[in-house]
Amino acid sequence: MGTLQTHKNETTTFRERWIQYVYNLQDKICSALEQEDGKAVFRTDEWQRAEGKGGGGRTRVIANGNVFEKGGVNTSVVYGKVTDTMRKSLNIEGETWFACGLSLVIHPVNPYVPTVHANWRYFELYDGDDHLTDRWFGGGTDLTPYYLIEEDAKYFHGVLKNTLDPFGTELYPDYKKQCDDYFVNQHRNKETRGIGGVFYDHLRAGNEADLEQLMLMQQANGNSFLTAYLPIVQKRKDTLYGAREMEWQEIRRGRYVEFNLIHDRGTIFGLKTNGRTESILMSLPPRAKWVYDHAPAAGSEEEKLWKVCLQPIDWLS
Repeated sequence: MGTLQTHKNETTTFRERWIQYVYNLQDKICSALEQEDGKAVFRTDEWQRAEGKGGGGRTRVIANGNVFEKGGVNTSVVYGKVTDTMRKSLNIEGETWFACGLSLVIHPVNPYVPTVHANWRYFELYDGDDHLTDRWFGGGTDLTPYYLIEEDAKYFHGVLKNTLDPFGTELYPDYKKQCDDYFVNQHRNKETRGIGGVFYDHLRAGNEADLEQLMLMQQANGNSFLTAYLPIVQKRKDTLYGAREMEWQEIRRGRYVEFNLIHDRGTIFGLKTNGRTESILMSLPPRAKWVYDHAPAAGSEEEKLWKVCLQPIDWLS
């Protein structure tokens, strides 16, 4: 990597550009979701890290809306010393670190509207002389429906592919596979959390030009979120449902909780670095259910969804 001897001060401009983008994207997404809901508005909570840790963030939470039962769109700009716990759990080396990103989870009211998750982040590592030793982008977007509507699955994946193709046609299939491999409850016989999307981590640049391309790609992915998700919300938010659909929604949300608390790297990183617990756990749904040895009825719409969670699907083939 050509920038390994870069001093921390020399990366400030690049970091500031990314920080500004993240805050602007948060504003854009929250405004669009409020408009779609028509009732609930986001509560904004500015916070600083406690115990002398560096940085803070801006948590925005929506709840009890017409369309969105609970959701969070959070930004954070944090930094600190690399601890032994971080070295072991995250497999990183260095003396200090910096991270900035946006993370969101939206849980809808209607079971025919999918839950959605997205995260776009940037990370830097420094040695004891404040020289940059490593930096990378990571993130992705994935969809967790409660009922399988193939039209929606194909649309969602199509937007992600069209966003990535200008940066390399090999990226979408690569990042889709990483998503399918990552969002899995291994303790549930490798049952996926949903129908996937794209996921990537540790995207490093070989030179400054590559770094700019990575920034552009990361911004394109963030900018595509509303295009990928809102049309699905608009199509399904008025679909009639009853107690059966709500119970299935709660059972599938239970699986969502299991993944986030057991496997999710972002949750683990936040808790390992003394992150703000309220912001980290805002991803959990307001309602969830665990039914002993539950299996959906054969031939049901619930089973249709469950089956695709047992084997990743190529939605665009």
